[in-house]
Amino acid sequence: MKEIRIADCKELLVHGRTLPGRDPLVLFWGGSSLELKVQCSELWLEMAGPYAEHENWIAIEINGEVMARQMVPKERTKICIFRNKMNTKPTRVRIIKEVQAMSADREHRLEFYSILHDGEFLMPDPYERRIEFIGDSINSGEGSIGAKEEEEWISLFFSHVRAYPYMVARELKADYRIISQSGWGIFAGWDNNFASAVPKYYEGICSLLPKDFELKGVHEANDFSAWQPELICVNLGTNDDGAFHYAPFTDPETKEVYKLHMNGESMENGEYKPGDSYAPEDLDKVKAAARDFLGLLRRKNPEAYIIWAYGMLGDALAAVLREVIAEYREESGDTRVEYLALPAVTPETTGARFHPGLAAHRAAADVIVRRIKELGL
Repeated sequence: MKEIRIADCKELLVHGRTLPGRDPLVLFWGGSSLELKVQCSELWLEMAGPYAEHENWIAIEINGEVMARQMVPKERTKICIFRNKMNTKPTRVRIIKEVQAMSADREHRLEFYSILHDGEFLMPDPYERRIEFIGDSINSGEGSIGAKEEEEWISLFFSHVRAYPYMVARELKADYRIISQSGWGIFAGWDNNFASAVPKYYEGICSLLPKDFELKGVHEANDFSAWQPELICVNLGTNDDGAFHYAPFTDPETKEVYKLHMNGESMENGEYKPGDSYAPEDLDKVKAAARDFLGLLRRKNPEAYIIWAYGMLGDALAAVLREVIAEYREESGDTRVEYLALPAVTPETTGARFHPGLAAHRAAADVIVRRIKELGL
């Protein structure tokens, strides 16, 4: 068996935003992956999955099929990918991070150190497209694995390879990246935390990680020139809608209170009771944030077609998003932006944690793929 450091291996592909160096190669976002094309009978990878609270899980894909899913130990460990395989033809391997970036965990990441093999490396085949997916828990694959009765918010119940971004990218033979965070929104998180807004962190490598994150550089600006998507698929708005119906959020440090209000809301015996309609001034905050985000996406990705896909876990803000997109198109003259309705989750297609299950993600993927093909992208 031969061993080569990841930093010295030229014939590999890295999918997902990461730090410049590769000693080790570090992945943060869900769906990020390391890809190899090898001609050998045995392959091992030395890796680690440091974490303070939320452990890492990986999926092992061999020749386009997911063959295994497992937890990664905290410490450096050699993991066998395959052995006793005929080495007469190349094998394509991807090690995929199943779990999203964890915004409250100062250690959570996936690290690759070296490759052990008994053959040779080939350059992986190029992809036909580049797609960026931006969203919340749905994009993160929360609840896409696990029994319906499971309710714990833990890494075990996140699975990227059972979520629609993976399905879309696989069907379209696309290189892709994911920017997503469970519970976050366009302007506010589900609990009315106004800091839990994905657009605020879009420009960094993985700047939603804690300020005291163990590795330096994660909060630095992403190099958009190094990877430009041809398509951006945004799925945000579900948690903003939830915030309107949820109790106020009190910042633990400043004690400031944040809330997207509804007309007629009230507090009864310390319990929040939502009203019957959205307060227009707060709805305008969500609209403005969505409009600003479209402008930011266009500035950073001038050639990308943008699809705002929404509706799997309720579509209460559908009219708002359609209005924002229409106004943006008219004001900017940018017609390469559109709204796409996704099929709603049903009792039959619900997964763990009341989130979309595998069938719901498959239905959403079918709608997105069909639309992309219609557009000729």
